[in-house]
Amino acid sequence: MTTSALGIGRRKSAVAIVKLIPGKGNIYVNNRKLNDYIGNSPTLEIMVKKPLTLTGTESDYDVKVRVRGGGVSSQAGATRHGITRALMEINPEHRTILKQEGLVTRDSRVKERKKYGRKRARKRFQFSKR
Repeated sequence: MTTSALGIGRRKSAVAIVKLIPGKGNIYVNNRKLNDYIGNSPTLEIMVKKPLTLTGTESDYDVKVRVRGGGVSSQAGATRHGITRALMEINPEHRTILKQEGLVTRDSRVKERKKYGRKRARKRFQFSKR
């Protein structure tokens, strides 16, 4: 096992700074346990832990995350991206496994801007023919 590693993950407007430290597999987000932070959402919990599960390093590292911006879901995505980057820094051989699952690439989808003359980005006002 090597020393600690740092990874920065992004999703929408959320930015997560992830630090992997040799430990027992605890995950702390903004100094709170993962379950306390994301609430009762097993989907998000699985999403965050996916890179560790795929590489078989769930119980090898403690994960400390500082995340800002966005909502809970995009923060979970940013955390996953950060964990992936940190794992690749520790062991470059993990890249092939993580790349196959599509975890290495940043999800570049962001909210589309509102256009003038419309209610939202694409929604139009009701059309009246007469």
